[in-house]
Amino acid sequence: QVPLVESGGGLVQPGGSLRLSCAASGSIFSIYEMAWYRQAPGKQRELVARIRSGDNTLYADSVQGRFTISRDNAKNTAYLQMNSLKPEDTAVYYCRVVAGGYDYWGQGTQVTVSS
Repeated sequence: QVPLVESGGGLVQPGGSLRLSCAASGSIFSIYEMAWYRQAPGKQRELVARIRSGDNTLYADSVQGRFTISRDNAKNTAYLQMNSLKPEDTAVYYCRVVAGGYDYWGQGTQVTVSS
């Protein structure tokens, strides 16, 4: 069973919106943190947003006010709502889950912002 399944990436025009989803398998328990990272070509992977137990959230300065991370504990799923997208948001977006002392990563989903 694949630990994490991401969806929602695609091509969008500047100013548009996308919502990414990250579903953790039912075998993952005691989730402490769910997060989104991204990696653009030629750049290092960077944290975009993370949410911890108690809905404690943190955002990169570059996405503050435009992106919103949330989670549905009943579904073991995290979401990243991305609004007012810019070309510099183009990257592969990865979901990360920290649970039970383990670190899980998704396969990545491409987000391309272009006219």
